[in-house]
Amino acid sequence: MPSSYLDVSGLFEERQAQRSSMHARHLNEQLVRVLKTIGYDVGFQKGQGQYLFDRDGARYLDLLSGFGVFAIGRNHPALRLALKSVLDSDFPNLVQLDVSTLAGVLAERLLEHVPYLDKVFFANSGAETVEAAIKFARGATGRPGIVSCSHSFHGLSYGALSLMDDANFRSGFEPLLPGCTQIPFNDLAALEQALSSRQVAAFIVEPIQGKGVNLPTDEFLPGAAALCKKYGTIFIADEIQTGVGRTGKFLAVEHWNVEPDMVLLAKALSGGHVPVGALLTRKSIFDKIFNQMDRAVVHGSTFAKNDLAMAAGIATLDVIKHEKLVEQAAKRGAELRLALTRMVPGYELLKEVRGKGLMIGIEFGPPKSLRLKASWNLLETANKGLFCQLITVPLFKDHKILTQVSGHGSHTIKLLPPLVITEEDCSWIEKSFDDVIAASHKVPGAIWSLGKTLVDNAVRKSA
Repeated sequence: MPSSYLDVSGLFEERQAQRSSMHARHLNEQLVRVLKTIGYDVGFQKGQGQYLFDRDGARYLDLLSGFGVFAIGRNHPALRLALKSVLDSDFPNLVQLDVSTLAGVLAERLLEHVPYLDKVFFANSGAETVEAAIKFARGATGRPGIVSCSHSFHGLSYGALSLMDDANFRSGFEPLLPGCTQIPFNDLAALEQALSSRQVAAFIVEPIQGKGVNLPTDEFLPGAAALCKKYGTIFIADEIQTGVGRTGKFLAVEHWNVEPDMVLLAKALSGGHVPVGALLTRKSIFDKIFNQMDRAVVHGSTFAKNDLAMAAGIATLDVIKHEKLVEQAAKRGAELRLALTRMVPGYELLKEVRGKGLMIGIEFGPPKSLRLKASWNLLETANKGLFCQLITVPLFKDHKILTQVSGHGSHTIKLLPPLVITEEDCSWIEKSFDDVIAASHKVPGAIWSLGKTLVDNAVRKSA
């Protein structure tokens, strides 16, 4: 080993105590301030499977999964071995004037799960697959329009952002890509009106919306597919968060027996180590983009088919298959939703539990009793959706559970645990939510003291 060998593990240990100060100085200072304000700056040191460990060795149950990337859990040994085998080899990576063996293998294995599609385009992230989908749809149809749904999330690059109606993300970055319009989720009449001009290249939809964990009606996705076929519009399923087993099927669209013209994957496909995105589509669409030899590289991405990313995808699919994680997601998700749903009648602030597999939304809403209503209204006036922080913060501090609110101004907490969670983990989740929700119904109480602190912070921010 050369004398100049860099011990990254040692570097991590040496500098980890300075992580916040380094980020405040060189990266995102506002994120550091947020973490300190809500008490999340615990200095995570290690991740194993569904668990995180902080600087003091305390164990946390991770229901955030890095925004869904750790479907097979953190640092899965099979994934590490796959990546190590690439690093220990002398593969001719990214030659560019050659084709990748591992990319061929990963494409082949992805298409085995989606047999009605024929071709794969690899990218570096979910947002990049959305950008590619916009280009492919416009190029294949010769039409400018792209229709998406209100309250959707497709990414934060310019094309992807243009498909979203969230002012919190759009503000300050407009004007965005022209020709992009939104319709209400679950509104087939609005979709038909938008498509009837025959100027729409594609309709892109999350089968289950990540912001809010909003489920489609049983009629919406099949109806949308039929309308797209009627008007010559490409039907794109954004499965970046819902795909690769998350909802108890390999793709969420399988719950409604829909076969899109394009499927977008990323997040979980990476195994959490090496980013990878994949656009799966029909040959008829693909061939209109790469239609002759001088257009063989009309769209691409320098690092997209790198051997580490391809190996991560192959290993992830292998783990999911051999550990039966799709079936595990369906079973554990059904058990967890049932346990949480049983709490609804007992708590007036708890409105609904919904989802598929291990993508679960827990929605809160205005209470009926006057005492709770006054406290709820105080929070809502200060900052819409603030109540959910009264649940997520105690879950983290008191019960060692990491989770997230499902979007800006949302009243829904989203659970995206690794698909490897156990029955004991589900009991941990159930008991912790029960304790925290019960405490939120006690006014005055410790949770509402936290609420006053959050209101004070929100008022100072607005001032």
